[in-house]
Amino acid sequence: MSVKKKGIVYLVGAGCGDYDLITLRGKSALEQCNTVIYDSLIDDRILNFAPIAAEKISVGKRCGRHSETQENINSLLVAKALEGRTVVRLKGGDPFVFGRGGEEIIELKKNEIEFDIIPGISSSIAVPELAGVPVTHRKVSRSFHVITGHTADDFSAKRMKNYAGLEGTLVFLMGLKNLRHIADSLIKYGMEENTPACVISNGAGSYQSVVKAKLSEIADETESKNALTPAVIVIGKTAEYDFAPTVSRPLSGITVTATGTKRFVTKLSKALEHKGARVQRLDHLDIVEYGNNEKLDRTLRNISAYHYLVLTSINGAEIFLRKLREAKTDIRKLSHLKIAVIGSGTADVLEKRGIFPDLIPKQYTSESLGKLLSEMVSENEKILILRAEKGSKKLNEILDENHMLYDDIKIYDVAENSSFYDENKIVGDYVIFASSSGVKAFFDSGKAVPKNAKIVCIGDITAQAVRNYGINDFRISKTSNIEGIVEIIIKAEEENETIQKIKSE
Repeated sequence: MSVKKKGIVYLVGAGCGDYDLITLRGKSALEQCNTVIYDSLIDDRILNFAPIAAEKISVGKRCGRHSETQENINSLLVAKALEGRTVVRLKGGDPFVFGRGGEEIIELKKNEIEFDIIPGISSSIAVPELAGVPVTHRKVSRSFHVITGHTADDFSAKRMKNYAGLEGTLVFLMGLKNLRHIADSLIKYGMEENTPACVISNGAGSYQSVVKAKLSEIADETESKNALTPAVIVIGKTAEYDFAPTVSRPLSGITVTATGTKRFVTKLSKALEHKGARVQRLDHLDIVEYGNNEKLDRTLRNISAYHYLVLTSINGAEIFLRKLREAKTDIRKLSHLKIAVIGSGTADVLEKRGIFPDLIPKQYTSESLGKLLSEMVSENEKILILRAEKGSKKLNEILDENHMLYDDIKIYDVAENSSFYDENKIVGDYVIFASSSGVKAFFDSGKAVPKNAKIVCIGDITAQAVRNYGINDFRISKTSNIEGIVEIIIKAEEENETIQKIKSE
């Protein structure tokens, strides 16, 4: 009887704040795992690095549910490893900085389970740093001390007296609810009342807020500003510095909910985050390729009967190329074809394979593509269109009006993944819709656009789908691509700034 091979556990520090502060090594471990056991204080976007099929288990406080005990987490790690799984234990910050990674390793060693450790960027250094507060500075502070501020036991008279006598910077983690006691105790045991202090709430992310005051007033100031957890407290001379980054990004402080397929949402998120926005990803649509598509297979075998190939999406282009490979069709058999695509994204897919489209409309819409084909294709030439089940009818209408010869073959559909709606509350200053199917899935699920959020649509067809739900206040991107969406949001923010400036004057 064969014995099942044990799995391996990777203790990975997720870093702090935004998802892209994880290390490359940590990202690589996530990409290869099949189980993720994660804390609550991580950016959920990190989970997108794991395979879609990976098991994802939260052991932190979510939706009113208390976090798992450390003993239960230890047992869970062992159980999953004994199932032969590759497990990533994803921990906020660094596994060994108040992360109890050592306790988990003791349990793994006891059960003879292999493990590896991948450090993470600790909030004790990075959160103050990104708020412009150095934990050390020449001639001011030559050391810093990281202190847990979670329980009453952490603040015994003996400990507070020791802390008050330290010369370096004091950094308290998980101590917001005890801030007043911390400040009062430090002053009681000899620290100057006017010692600079700082509280950074939701650090290293788009929602970061910073409160600064002298030690005797920091608790009152923090309460008046309604600072939220998680928070890092810095006390010492370096807390008065302001070395905050000065790079200006046009969408800093703006939150966007991006809806659509995983591919679209991921690409849009990167573009928006590069401009400073925080993005909630609602990749609730799945691409469903038609597996047994005899009509497509037959058409590809007789590709020489066509003069033009039309691809209206990135997904369609990728499926087409994959079908060619599966059929072992030599790409030289396409040499007689002229290829038309709807936009630059679809063109990029082909160009990476050495295929350069002949026709791309100036405006990335089905209508513009139809008009361009009507101008370029002669009456005896035949067109092959490969696209989605619910593709725009406008292309067909224009081709029919011009009595053109074409075959329109549906090669995939877009289906709703309803599980995304169970946990995601829609937030943001903007909500993006990329397709009519996405609009329908969103509103039919009972979701609503936040009261003051602006809607941005890709193209007139998507906009019409929004109108069907009684909404007439939205913006349409001039070009039906990622760049068009980013451009229209930046323009809207610039207009908003102008309005606010006029009001203030």
